[in-house]
Amino acid sequence: MTGTENRQIAFLGTGLMGAPMARRLLAAGLPVTVWNRDLGKAEPLAAAGARLAKSPADAVSGASVIFTMLSDGSAVEDVLFTKGTAEALAKGTVVIDTSSIAPPIAKDHANRLAGHGVAHVDAPVSGGVVGAEAGTLAIMAGGDADVIEGLADVFAPLGRVTHVGPSGAGQICKLANQQIVAITIGAVAEAMMLVEAGGASREKFREAIRGGFAESRILELHGQRMVERRFEPGGPSRLQLKDLNAVAAMAETFSLELQLTSDVRQAFEAFVADGNGELDHSALLLHLEKINRRKGAVDDRV
Repeated sequence: MTGTENRQIAFLGTGLMGAPMARRLLAAGLPVTVWNRDLGKAEPLAAAGARLAKSPADAVSGASVIFTMLSDGSAVEDVLFTKGTAEALAKGTVVIDTSSIAPPIAKDHANRLAGHGVAHVDAPVSGGVVGAEAGTLAIMAGGDADVIEGLADVFAPLGRVTHVGPSGAGQICKLANQQIVAITIGAVAEAMMLVEAGGASREKFREAIRGGFAESRILELHGQRMVERRFEPGGPSRLQLKDLNAVAAMAETFSLELQLTSDVRQAFEAFVADGNGELDHSALLLHLEKINRRKGAVDDRV
């Protein structure tokens, strides 16, 4: 598989992230067949040239590269193995799992697919819907270096790929990324509350520190969400919690004490338990405001 003209792509999972990623591949001239559990989320891609499949096994028929972008490890397991997709894959096919799942699950999938003569790359992404639409995702790829290098033309429309190590390494790097995202969201949210309590404008505070040492994509994008109080997902809080739970499991495996991660995980746990799992993870601000409202430290807000 050396040329773009030889690629046949199947994309399984066309939700918030999968749909714009598939659209980028189509725009690059790659033939793409798409499948989604809710077919309505895949249908708009037909106008961009995608072929619609009624099952994942149908989608992968004749494909040489398979992308999965699914909610969690259980969903990937179901689509690849329970639904018979693995058996429908031709030998020499490559499965690129861009979902965020636990590293041991990614390793297990790689071993099982190898038994079918299929290569596996765990390649979770960071950059959110904005990055998926713009083709600027950070892609953390675990697996065989030669396989990943041979997929350069497929990764190029999506963003920047970095080979980070063997099978499972992509997922451990994604968990580390999610640690940083969650802790930074918490830090930005708490800073917003502090400056307003002190009489400053949240909006002007954000403007003032842009370009300084506190600059980040979180401050740029999620800081703006906090100022405007727009919390439609983006990245649902339930999935942020899922990733933080996976971090906690790996930390236990490695006998690591990750205090900041533990604190923000507890905050997301309480926020999701309150029925806010579908709100964007930047909406953690609402949970922190609620805690302080009980103490009379912030005004009552919607």
